[in-house]
Amino acid sequence: MRIVITGASGQLGSELNELLANDTKKECYFLDRKQLPLDQVLLIQDILAMYQPDLIIHAGAYTAVDKAEEESEVANLVNHLACEEIAQYCHLHGTKLIAISTDYVFDGDSAVPLTEDAPTAPINIYGKTKLAGENAIRKWCPEAIIIRTSWVYSSYGKNFVKTMCRLMAERDEVHVINDQIGSPTYAKDLARAILKIADAVNWEGGIYNYSNEGEISWYDFAVAIRDFHSFDCKVKPISTSAYPTPAQRPKYSLLDKSKIKAAYDVVVPEWKESLARMLAEEIKK
Repeated sequence: MRIVITGASGQLGSELNELLANDTKKECYFLDRKQLPLDQVLLIQDILAMYQPDLIIHAGAYTAVDKAEEESEVANLVNHLACEEIAQYCHLHGTKLIAISTDYVFDGDSAVPLTEDAPTAPINIYGKTKLAGENAIRKWCPEAIIIRTSWVYSSYGKNFVKTMCRLMAERDEVHVINDQIGSPTYAKDLARAILKIADAVNWEGGIYNYSNEGEISWYDFAVAIRDFHSFDCKVKPISTSAYPTPAQRPKYSLLDKSKIKAAYDVVVPEWKESLARMLAEEIKK
């Protein structure tokens, strides 16, 4: 199987690269922003044609949530129009597509875990462009698999876990939001789920949710990080209103994973278990 993975230098792309390093049954091409500039949409199909993939794992995205508020055109190019080009390529060439989306397509007003059929109503530019990308994929490549995920972290790249580890080592006290509820996603777990789908005999297109099990706030997450490393740092809860950001965040975005478990027999680890595995690893990059 010949696979193209976009977003090669990101958290998910890096975890996929690590997991696929010794897989002799797959011919993998990891494309970063230099090799596949997602903001130059007119080049995308020609570049993909050079590789003639059987499967594209589209993990690349514009993920600077706050910056997207002022760079809406770039965010739209990368998160929407690039998805459209990739989906069109897949439609024209019979290529399978697994694309990564986000819990930010929801408004955060729910009080129960969100299923794939829950109404979408993004409240920031990032979420709006990601939803537009989803819709473009569904239009041009309805057999594609779209995986919505949330609060992604890894031993690679920049993320909440690594930021908290750094701050807690430097400071006596940190303040963390306690009224945004969801569940984190260890990128290595998500990468394993993607590869299980890629190897599955049956391909069932559609939207799927994936995050680790459990329901927590960012504050709960930070406390667990502190306790794992026994940092001598106080973690104080604050409300979202006390920490204003350019982009609004959904207050509640816990994802229901029933569909992906049933369709692909995906095992979803509990968030504390995955956090412990990540923190026990050597931090990379």
